[in-house]
Formats: sequence, C-alpha cells, structure tokens
Amino acid sequence: MARIGAVLGVALLGLSMVSAAEAATCGNTAAGFADWTKQIRGEAMANGVPASTLDTVLRSVSYSRGTISADRGQKSFHLSLDAFMKKRGGPAIASQGKSVLKRNAALFASIEQRFGVPPGPVIAIWGMETGFGSFMGNTPTLSAVATLAYDCRRTEYFTDQFYAALQLVDRGVLTTDMIGAAHGEVGQTQFLPKNVLLYAVDGDGDGRIDLIHSAADALASTANFLRGHGWQPGQGYQPGQPNFVALQGWNAASVYQQAIAIIAGRIDGG
Repeated sequence: MARIGAVLGVALLGLSMVSAAEAATCGNTAAGFADWTKQIRGEAMANGVPASTLDTVLRSVSYSRGTISADRGQKSFHLSLDAFMKKRGGPAIASQGKSVLKRNAALFASIEQRFGVPPGPVIAIWGMETGFGSFMGNTPTLSAVATLAYDCRRTEYFTDQFYAALQLVDRGVLTTDMIGAAHGEVGQTQFLPKNVLLYAVDGDGDGRIDLIHSAADALASTANFLRGHGWQPGQGYQPGQPNFVALQGWNAASVYQQAIAIIAGRIDGG
C-alpha cells in the first residue's frame, strides 16, 4: 500500500473548481467512461489543474465495477439497529476498543486535550471502519473516485472528491498505486480525498501525515474531523445530545451513527 507521507498545506486551492466540471457527461455503465476522462481532462485543465497531474491520474484509472457493486450494495445500512450491531460486530468492537484504550491511554489523552474529543468515538470509528487498521481496502483509490465521479448516482459529490484527489496527487500525497476502500477512502479510519485535504493532521509529531501507517495520525485526524463538524468539548454524543451532530457528519446512515454512539459509550464507560 502506498504511503501518505506528505505534509499537507493549509491552502485548499481548486475546491471551487467542481462547478465547472459538472458538465462532464455521467453514465451508468463502463461504455462512456473513456469519453468522460477526455471531458474531465479538458475541464480540469481549464480550471488550472496541471496537465502532468491529469495525465498521471487519467492514464492510471479504469472503470471500477467493484466500486459500483459496493455502492449499490450497501444493504447493511437498511438493517435495524440490533441487526446492524450484530452484523458489524458492535459488541466485539466495544470490547476490543476498551483494550485499545488501556494500551494507548497517553495517546488518547493527548488527542482529547488537543481536539476536545474523548477516546470512545474515535476508537469506535477506527474499529468500525477498518477493524483497528487490520483491513483498509483492496480497491485502487483513484479508479474508485473517478468511477463515482463519472457515475450518475452522486456525480457532483464525487466530482468534488475527484478534484480533491487531483490536488493530493499534485502534492505527492496520493499516488497512482494507492489502495483503499471501494468508495475511494484511505487510511485507518477511511478518509475521502477532500477530508484528507481539510482534516488530516500529524498526530505522532514526526512532521508528516501518514493515515495508513500511523495510527496516531489517523486517530488525531478523525478527532479533528469531528471537531470540524461541531464537536463541543465536554458535551454528550448520544442521540439528542449536542455532539451527535458530529457523528452524523461522519456517516449519513442513521443506523451507523447510532451504532458508533453506542460502541463509543461502552468504550468510554457510559
């Protein structure tokens, strides 16, 4: 798996370019993907993306049928809360999460001091997303993002992600051999490209951001994401409490949000 090892700058140039790229013709099969890459190249160049970056990315991507299958097959999000917790191993994540907290108490204390987020939600997300870093995906990241930007289901959202990915490639943060989850998420807590730009931070103090190999970076970045989505230090995070909105920002599925809150509460001792 390729390394995310560049220091991210604070500038977020190009995130406004998506509106111009929406003219690229979407499709629901592989048939139009090659034409889409030509259209998106022209539009991105018109918006200032270097031709070298575009050529590097577009030569490497292909239509990912696995990504489309995963996007259409998210049936677990339609389960009841009890069924979802059982299917996703919620009790086991909570149990293992308590052990993770004991082994890494100093790290989580420093994350809470820095971002105001207690260990439970961060550990619950880590466990739910990748089994505490044990499996981070097997899909080429750039192909996944490009496929979903081309696909008609959520074109605008993933075109925005594609432009973010182009910036990360330009900075040397993403590479053409990067592997991650089916929707283009990378790292131990599964950040989409735009969230890497906005929220990724150095958690281990080595001056680099590595969401794949550094658990501290991934966990600090996750806490920073929650803070960026309205987390209020010292407030509760169960449904109806002030910080539940930050968990809603992490994933749109209600059953996922509730599961994270439950697992986190058990880890934090609630």
